[in-house]
Amino acid sequence: MTDLSRREMIALAAGAVAAASVPSGAEAMTRRAIRQSVCRWPYESIPLPDFARLCRRSGVGAIDLLHAEEWPVVRDAGLECSTGYPARRRDFLTRGFNDRANHALLLRELETTLPLARRAGVRNVIAMFGNRGERSEEEGIDACVEGLERIAPLAEETGITIVLEMLNSKVDHAGYDADSTRYGVAVVSRVSSPRVRLLYDIYHMQVMEGDVIRTIRANHEWFAHYHTAGNPGRNELDARQELQYPAIMRAIADTGFDGWVAHEFIPTRDPEAGLREAVRLCDV
Repeated sequence: MTDLSRREMIALAAGAVAAASVPSGAEAMTRRAIRQSVCRWPYESIPLPDFARLCRRSGVGAIDLLHAEEWPVVRDAGLECSTGYPARRRDFLTRGFNDRANHALLLRELETTLPLARRAGVRNVIAMFGNRGERSEEEGIDACVEGLERIAPLAEETGITIVLEMLNSKVDHAGYDADSTRYGVAVVSRVSSPRVRLLYDIYHMQVMEGDVIRTIRANHEWFAHYHTAGNPGRNELDARQELQYPAIMRAIADTGFDGWVAHEFIPTRDPEAGLREAVRLCDV
């Protein structure tokens, strides 16, 4: 056996050990530059207490996109809620701040939820830009700024960050207004509050514009939260998809990001195996 082949065998063995030994809970969080979470909705068939235990075994420190009544369940399991919902509505994604007719409803929901989030230790609450309808992009941006400026003082007072998500309009959410990083940054930069920021969904923005790492480096000051999924398909972060997640996570870590990166892929096989693989790939 040559020296080179010995080194190769050692590297392969080390990689196998790393893949097989994913730490959990607090141990995982102390070892990682990237704090990893997972979204609840792709696993709704699993009861939440059971899902929380699966998350702990997989090395995940938080569960994302939970309603207020679910926050104590996750906390009692030793995990955090990394992002909470302000409401349970079927039109939550499509009815957003880009329409002034929605402002009274959306502001009322956030005014109720932000103090609850502070008491529960939930750092982020999600909000949406909404579907475009008949309005122009400029009209939508202006309306978003107007509405968010009204809630920003309460977000700052409570210390809770409102995260607004850009979605792809090409595959999953036809008609969604904020389908580019440019749109999201145009809104939050004008609101100019440290507690009104963006949720940068890597999958959605790969579908719409690509150039993920350059976008993160150029705009990271506006990003308070991240979501992952493989593309195409929105499935596991494995070799069947095109995004290079270890490189993307290193780029995020290099910005000094201290929030949560939440996995939002739809599992096609054993949920725990897929989640463990995602945690390993993003463990930088």
